[in-house]
Amino acid sequence: MDDYPLLNVFWTMLWFFLWIMWLFLLFKVITDIFRDHELSGWGKAGWLIFCIVLPYLGVLVYVIARGKGMGLRDAKQAKEAEARFQEYIRQTAGTQAAAGAPSATDELARLADLKEKGAISEQEFQQAKAKILA
Repeated sequence: MDDYPLLNVFWTMLWFFLWIMWLFLLFKVITDIFRDHELSGWGKAGWLIFCIVLPYLGVLVYVIARGKGMGLRDAKQAKEAEARFQEYIRQTAGTQAAAGAPSATDELARLADLKEKGAISEQEFQQAKAKILA
């Protein structure tokens, strides 16, 4: 252990961490190149070649030149994914909340409350309950 001091271990770990971060950034840039619908095919090919031939410089220039659009595309994709997820939840749950109509459970609770207050009779409660559950 004496031939590799603690400070060298720290520097090695730091450089390894920075290299891993750069790899993540490289893959993020490459996926963004292909995800951008406004960029032409030649533009995509140019950026891709630039990032492959001169990887450090290519990624740095891409982030400087197109970083804002990269963030906007990420935000747009996140919003679309959230909307799809919410739609899936609505369909799976079977609620009518999307249409603005109260659910059957809410209606039954409201009817039970009216019955307890004496606003409707037992017979009216049973008829309305049968209508909601049908």
